[in-house]
Amino acid sequence: MSDEKNAQKASYPRFLWESLKYATEGSTVFYIWMTILTAFALVGFNSWVQQIVNGLGITGMSDHVSWGLYIANFTFMVGLAAGAVMMVIPAYLYHNKKMHDVVIVGELLAISAIIMCMLFVVVDLGRPDRVWHMIPVIGNLHWPNSMLAWDIIVLNGYILLNLHIAGYLIYMRYKGETANKKMYLPFVFISIGWAISIHTVTAFLYSGLGGRPFWNTAILAPRFIASAFVTGPAVIIATLMILKRQKALKVDFDGPIQTLISIMRVTILINIFMVIAEAFTQFYTKGSHAVPAEYLFFGHHGHAALVPWIWSAVALNVAAAAILLTPRVRKSPALLLAACSMAFVGIWIEKGMGLIIPGFVPSTLHEFVEYLPTVTEWKIMFGIFAVGLLIYTLLLKVGLAVWRGELIADKNSAE
Repeated sequence: MSDEKNAQKASYPRFLWESLKYATEGSTVFYIWMTILTAFALVGFNSWVQQIVNGLGITGMSDHVSWGLYIANFTFMVGLAAGAVMMVIPAYLYHNKKMHDVVIVGELLAISAIIMCMLFVVVDLGRPDRVWHMIPVIGNLHWPNSMLAWDIIVLNGYILLNLHIAGYLIYMRYKGETANKKMYLPFVFISIGWAISIHTVTAFLYSGLGGRPFWNTAILAPRFIASAFVTGPAVIIATLMILKRQKALKVDFDGPIQTLISIMRVTILINIFMVIAEAFTQFYTKGSHAVPAEYLFFGHHGHAALVPWIWSAVALNVAAAAILLTPRVRKSPALLLAACSMAFVGIWIEKGMGLIIPGFVPSTLHEFVEYLPTVTEWKIMFGIFAVGLLIYTLLLKVGLAVWRGELIADKNSAE
């Protein structure tokens, strides 16, 4: 009996060791991909070090526009993490067997996206070493009064939920045992509501700032959630298409892809409708509170830095919706990938440059100080994207190997 217990205790370290070895082995294409991502990550890290040494003055941010590209990406990534729940709802609430086979993809995407969220917050801090001031006991989190404290709690809670669900399911597969539903199913249902909460709290961060009328709207949270349910499925569809091409799993990818297309057809239209509703409210009522929207869409007294951005977002979102609504998209991988890419980039602009920046322009003193990201900010952004893709690639590589039966305890013991 003691030998059996010792074997069980040793199995988890062995699983971690075997996973680490498997994650670092692959084809020439795999090594090229990882080398490219590593290079981008190192360039981003170097730029961040320069930012720490020289201060935030080397960014495009200022006293007037204190949130820029980093917080824009943070907002977007929270939505991407929340949108990954689109795999969980059909699989567990509606018992879709085909979705259940690939639900792990959504869980791993959520983990990667939340890590990117946290990295974007870290690089936005001028002095990240002072974050200890928010740690309970040694500092003050200011919970429940601070919306930022709520955001920290829900984001950390969401990554812990997904780590537990994905980690437990993969580990039980590795051991060759049937997963105990009591150990993961309650957390799955909690994660569905939690996914909604992380983007709701993020929206409340903005809409709760009374001095920024551009964000003072009751539909900001629903709009965030609608857009999240576009970008999440878009990335998952692209991932499933790559896995299908690489024959990474012996499952029917077509079923889950078609389900996600159906979801995107609805959510992208809802998102476009909400943008139109916001624009109508701003422009029909006019007044001083409409100046940020006027600046965003048409420019104001010669200031028009964001106009090309927002109209590009509108064009991309409308084009993506038009493609998704055509019957051909279900049979044309190239067309589907184009639609997903357009939706991803369109919403990235809309929720970033098109949402965060106009909240600061004009300032509370009605001054127009425009913002555009510097090269340093772009390097750091792409570096964080590279880190997220590195993590996502490695998690998928190990998780799918266990799912295929290539990385299992019995096989590794025998070898």
